[in-house]
Amino acid sequence: MRTRKDLLGLEDLTREEILEVLDTAESMLEILERPIKKVPTLRGITVANLFFEPSTRTRVSFELAEKRLSADSVNFQSTGSSVSKGETLKDTARNIEAMRVDMVVIRHGSAGAPHFLGRNLQAGVINAGDGAHEHPTQGLLDLFTVRRHLGRVEGLRVALLGDIAHSRVARSNLWGLRKLGASVVVCGPATLLPAEVERLGVEVAPTVEEAVDGADVVNVLRLQLERQTSSLIPSIREYARLFGLTRERLALAKPTALVMHPGPMNRGVEIAHDVADGTRSVILDQVTNGVAVRMAVLYLLLAEKRSEAGTALERTA
Repeated sequence: MRTRKDLLGLEDLTREEILEVLDTAESMLEILERPIKKVPTLRGITVANLFFEPSTRTRVSFELAEKRLSADSVNFQSTGSSVSKGETLKDTARNIEAMRVDMVVIRHGSAGAPHFLGRNLQAGVINAGDGAHEHPTQGLLDLFTVRRHLGRVEGLRVALLGDIAHSRVARSNLWGLRKLGASVVVCGPATLLPAEVERLGVEVAPTVEEAVDGADVVNVLRLQLERQTSSLIPSIREYARLFGLTRERLALAKPTALVMHPGPMNRGVEIAHDVADGTRSVILDQVTNGVAVRMAVLYLLLAEKRSEAGTALERTA
């Protein structure tokens, strides 16, 4: 990671790079437990957060990660900006870069938008979710959460339930889990599974019961109606009945199994209330770990910039 300018997806990362992020995040989590949750590591660095889609956890998490590391951050909203006047993504980003920004964090509805910026900007680019493609920092924080609770990722059986076809979280999880040696089983309506999903190296279970049976981790994905161009399920009620994670279905997993969800949750649809709030749920831990993982990513990608900023600060001191 230290030699990279951008984080665009887990498909591109090696096993060693993923482990480097997870190990670094352990140190960052320790910072978050201190009475004063701030270090001067990225002092003098400027990060622009460009969010073209709604976000709560990811946006706030990146903002907190930047502040905890003492970076200066600028938050961009497409509503009310020059984008609404017809300015292109490239021109918007290059104008922001011209203000001497060191890193751009972008969420965009079009798959490949962060890759496009990565090719056209000297500043680093972090993908905070692009269409239905990838969400690498969510995948990393999920891996981090699993490793902290179960001590390892290798050899675990992980079930991904729900809308696999439209989930960028699913793709990042698939790449990361397989690279760290976990086996992955997916389950959802046939209309919500990618074509030839088996080619991704996963098992496809026809029912939730079969997917959850013996699982070490059950990661429930949101039904993403906003990304569907047509009605792909008969009804929400039928989806909940056939594919929702209930307490009875969770009982088929291992007694130590974790329940995860990237949020936001549709309670009573893909996950029951008592499961989301149950003793096996680590959903809020995922949120906490998200700040630590994003701190780690910023720290590693900005290694060279950190050194340059530190030297410049020393000269002006």
